[in-house]
Amino acid sequence: MKKAIVAYFSAGGVTAAVGKRLAKVADAAVFEICPQKPYTNADLDWSNKKSRSSVEMQDRACRPALAEKVPDLTSYEVVFIGFPIWWYREPSIIDTFMESADFSGKMIVPFATSGGSGLGDAPKNIQALAPNAVVRSGQRFDASVSEATLSDWVKIYL
Repeated sequence: MKKAIVAYFSAGGVTAAVGKRLAKVADAAVFEICPQKPYTNADLDWSNKKSRSSVEMQDRACRPALAEKVPDLTSYEVVFIGFPIWWYREPSIIDTFMESADFSGKMIVPFATSGGSGLGDAPKNIQALAPNAVVRSGQRFDASVSEATLSDWVKIYL
């Protein structure tokens, strides 16, 4: 089995719950991607065009600072990267994460949580940020995804 890490950003706890279940079934390390300045409920109000998340997502160059340094990924072959879907792609904090480490030679597997939206442009965007990695198409999961479903999915990559 390949050595893996699950890195995730969670705005409301759903992605964190899925990421932790995924790490358990994959016997993987875990890294929570946290912004230096935590998001408030007002920041996450996607219906307000002036909210922090809306402003960040309108600016493709936006790179919110990370609260912690990205761990050394040298020993990992597979990096599962989780996030909620924002505006049909990964949140800008994921772009910051991708630019903060060397993913050369790694397999990157995105996973996302959403009420219904797919991964959109996220795999393509992640591949552009990690050109020397192999980025898989990934998967969207509901909050209630079972460990059995995650276990079956993980076997594809490990």
